[in-house]
Order: sequence, then structure tokens, then C-alpha cells
Amino acid sequence: MQTNELRNKDVVVLGLGRSGMAAASLLQRDGARVVVRDESAGVELEERARRLRRLGVRVELGSQFDLTTHFDLAVLSPGIAPERPMVRALAGQTPVLSELELAYRHCLCPIVAITGTNGKTTTTELIATMLAGCGQRTVAAGNNGHAFSEAVEGTAGLDALVLEVSSFQLEKVAQFRPAVAVLLNIRDDHLDRYPTWLDYARAKARLFMNQTATDTAVVSAESLGYLRDLGVELRGQLITFSAFNQPADLWLDWADGDTIWSSRPECRGMVMKLSETNLRGTHNAENVLATLATGLALGLPVRAMRDAIGSYCPQPHRCELVACVNGVTYVNDSKATNVDAVAKALRAVPEPVILIAGGRDKGLDFGAIREVIHEKVKLVILIGEAAEKMSRAWSAAAPWVRADSMAEAVEMAASRASRGDTVLLSPACASFDMYKNYEQRGEEFKKAVYSLQPWALTAANQ
Repeated sequence: MQTNELRNKDVVVLGLGRSGMAAASLLQRDGARVVVRDESAGVELEERARRLRRLGVRVELGSQFDLTTHFDLAVLSPGIAPERPMVRALAGQTPVLSELELAYRHCLCPIVAITGTNGKTTTTELIATMLAGCGQRTVAAGNNGHAFSEAVEGTAGLDALVLEVSSFQLEKVAQFRPAVAVLLNIRDDHLDRYPTWLDYARAKARLFMNQTATDTAVVSAESLGYLRDLGVELRGQLITFSAFNQPADLWLDWADGDTIWSSRPECRGMVMKLSETNLRGTHNAENVLATLATGLALGLPVRAMRDAIGSYCPQPHRCELVACVNGVTYVNDSKATNVDAVAKALRAVPEPVILIAGGRDKGLDFGAIREVIHEKVKLVILIGEAAEKMSRAWSAAAPWVRADSMAEAVEMAASRASRGDTVLLSPACASFDMYKNYEQRGEEFKKAVYSLQPWALTAANQ
């Protein structure tokens, strides 16, 4: 169904998050008769509902829906799993598209789409910064908080839209086709939503399903192996990269952990050094490599790319230096919601580490990072619903204690830290058991650090 066919059609939007609200507004402007349904309720949702109702959108909150109502189309917000009852009730009678697919059909410029388990937001911001530094008109949108359906109105004047894409958003795409599709990595994540890792990986691979020979696939060498194992056909031109000592078109020199090289004919030899940027760690090298590969795919000048990447400053909650209090460094990595992200953060910060972790479990194997916990961490402070499971997984690797709040966790860390230690918030879990999102969790950590009192510090800190 094309967008010009939606006038006077009955469309239901499932989920009233940022994406659902933007999709409802977009559909309303198309002339559709729009209903929004969300099984939750609360002050924030009621405020969103009031805003949509003023536009003429019907909003139904709670769980008492008339499931016999006929709709011509359903639009699925990324936070709503296809297995939910209100989605299953539409099966077989109503076409279901993702908000990503709906917005794509309105987009009027080429798309650079980025997915991966870790590094999506940083790479999206890096690519947008690089494009702007090379004189390109661009906007970053998608899973980073600026909904795609909200961004499409201004796409007629853009050279490219840079889009952060999650596996959830890719589940119900049909025509979605990025000119450049970037896959950073595939690690264990969201196993509370997907039956197996293979199902999660297949959802990620849908990024490439509609590409043609005129498009480009930018893929890490490690992920390329997974795609081949899954039988995924890459029809676009392929550019590979690796920060992990694998053969690729662009790679990080493991001899110095700093120099980025290229074997591409348009840019052969040394490209730049990671130390020329404001980013550190192998995981950030992967993000820079993917950004450079995207620039080469778009034909951008190397010097301008390098200068733009060097000017980029990382956003909050991603290995963010918060403060140094009496010789103890406090780092906020609240964005780390899976075990691979925690392992990368631990390798990127100085040891010894006091790790604050925990939250809502996503079905992950916490034991997978037991070795790096043993090597780097002198104490684990656990919070949230997953604390018991994490203690079982890590008890042989490092001592642990339990805290009932973020403030208590930070006070515990301060009382046990010695000069030269790093206190790292890197949860390996979702935030929804205690917080609205990972940003709120990170802000609570920073607030607790800024509030440290002298009585919370041991003599070892003084």
C-alpha cells in the first residue's frame, strides 16, 4: 500500500512511544482515519494521547480493545513485539508494517542505515558529523530518539538521511532499501524477544534484503561471516572493515592499536589514527572504521572525512567521564545494555574497576564475560531485577555486594575505592525495572557522583 492510497483508509498504530506518535501524526496528515492503541497507561501516555486527540486521532489506552474492528493497515511501533495479543489479533486480516517501513515510503532522499548490537548511536552521529563536515545536507534519525516518521517531512532538501535502525524496526519491513547499509556487529542481545541468537541475527540481516547492485553494504568482517552462515545474499557493492585483526578493506593495526589502514583503490595506505579523535577503545575503532567505509562508499574526500571525524565529541552515557573524585575516576556507560558492551567498556577503562551493573535481564548469558570480570574488576555492585542471576554468574570471578538504589551503589563504590580506581556504571541490562530509559539511569548515576560527601570516602581516597 503506497502512501497516496491511505487517504480515507482505517489505520491502527500499535504503541504510543516516540515512533508510534510520529507515525500517527504522519498518517493523519496523509488523510487516514487513525486509531492508536497502547496496552499501557500513565501520565506521559495520557499527555501524548491528548496531543493526538487534538489532531483528530482516536487513542485507546489500556487493554480493552475491540479486536473485531476492521483496519486496512496496521503500523507496528518498534517496542511492540509481534507476539503481543493486540498484534496477533490482526494476523491474517490486516497488513502489518513497521514504523520504519511507513516512514521509508515518505522519504525523499537517499538513506544511510546503521544497525548492530553495539555502537549504532555513536556511528550514526559520526556519519552525520562526517557528512556535514564534507558539505552534505543531512539529518540523523531513527532509533536515536528522533523518530524516522518525524524526520521525513524535511527530507526533500537533504543529500542523505542517516538512520539508526534496530532489529525490532526491521522485523516488519517490505520495501525498505538504504543506499548504504552498515552492519557493525552481532552479539547476544534481546534474547527475551527472540527465541535464539539466529532469529536475532536474521532480523538484523533484513537491512540488506532489498538492496541492489547500485547500493553499498558496509559490513564488519566478523559479521560478514555470520551473514554467510545464514545464507544472506548481499547484492550491493561490499566494503568490509575490522577492528579485530581480520582481513578487510579497512582495518585497525593491532601492532599499535591506533592506526587505521585501507586497501581500497580510492584510499590506499594509512587513513588516520584513532588518537586523532575524541574516541578510545577497540569498540570505538570499529565505529570510526564503519564511518570511513561509509564515506568511501559515498565518494567523500578523505581529508574532509578525517577532519570531521576528529571533531566529533561522544554523547552522554557512552563511557562518559563524569568526574574524578579524590583520585577515583567515575565513568557513566549506562548505554551498555548487553554483556558485549560491558566487556568492551571494561577493556577501555583503566583497572582496577568497581563495576556497577544490573537491571532488567534480556535473557543474556552473563557468564560469557566472566573472564574479563576476573581480569579487570575488584568489586561488583549489583542493582535491579537481574542482581541474583548476575551474582551466580560472576561470584567466582569477583567479590560482589547488593545495593537497593543507584545512590547507595555509588556510595558503596566510593567507600571501597582507592586512589587510581575506576568506578564504572555499565549495567549489561535494560533499565526498565527502575528507570524510564538508560538516559535516566545514567543521569541518576551522575547525580549520585556529584553528591558524594566526605563521609562516603575512605581514608584510602583522601
